[in-house]
Amino acid sequence: MSARKPKPPPGSRRFSPLRLVGKTVVWVFTAFNLFILYWLIASSFKTPVEIFTQPFQLPLQWFAVGDPFRNFSYAWNQAGFGSAFLTTTVLVAVAAVLTVALAAPAAYALTRLGVRGSNPLTNFFAIGMGVPFQTVVIPLFVGMAELNLTDDLFGLLLIYVALSLPFTVFLLTGFFRSLPGEMEEAAAIDGASPLRTFLSIMLPLARGGLITALILNAIGLWNETLLAIVFLQDNAKFTLARALFTFYSAARYQSEYGGLLAGVAIVVLPMLVLYVLLARRIITGLTLGAGK
Repeated sequence: MSARKPKPPPGSRRFSPLRLVGKTVVWVFTAFNLFILYWLIASSFKTPVEIFTQPFQLPLQWFAVGDPFRNFSYAWNQAGFGSAFLTTTVLVAVAAVLTVALAAPAAYALTRLGVRGSNPLTNFFAIGMGVPFQTVVIPLFVGMAELNLTDDLFGLLLIYVALSLPFTVFLLTGFFRSLPGEMEEAAAIDGASPLRTFLSIMLPLARGGLITALILNAIGLWNETLLAIVFLQDNAKFTLARALFTFYSAARYQSEYGGLLAGVAIVVLPMLVLYVLLARRIITGLTLGAGK
């Protein structure tokens, strides 16, 4: 006797106008973003004339003269995107690792060590997520100027870490709260200290959450623009977003729109590729942390 097929959930076979509208909106939004991505990539290989006269056609002229990557070469070498790319990579990597390294023990202490007032402290971090960083730019600039840390990559690193901590601590509290306590109790019986338990047992168990937090911080910091504009003035210290902002002003006068769009592609594509490759891990990590 064959096993019975499970019944579909209630209402799954019924026509739902709301579901149809939702799917339509999602597909239209996805198609629009794919179209914009196509336009960006195609335009980054075009001459300025092609960009304005043939905006939706495939690029031809630079390929015809045997120099298809001319715009990317111009942005990388002439507009300073090469050094900015290296600066941004190092800055974002260090800031993301430091943020997770500081947030992980804080989240562990708030959720597993029975710290007095842990719930209000967790709520305090959650409140920090809701404060727009644009509102604290001026006080930050004044404070960093007093410490002589304006136009300094180390100063910008400190700001990145400080502003990323509320979200990261709040995210990791969900992961540490979801971990089983039996292994922690076994470690305590064996005489392991809280620090050793955290480093040897709890951190490996929370690896999925740590990787998710690291990726999300890297994507957010890579695309950060306002703080880089405010705190960096030396061209040699520019991040990619800051270099793009400066190049935009110059490109309007030089009609270097192909190079400008190539610069936009240099900024956008690395994180887009990273997200596409790791989207499943990010979604799984967020769902695990929220579901438990």
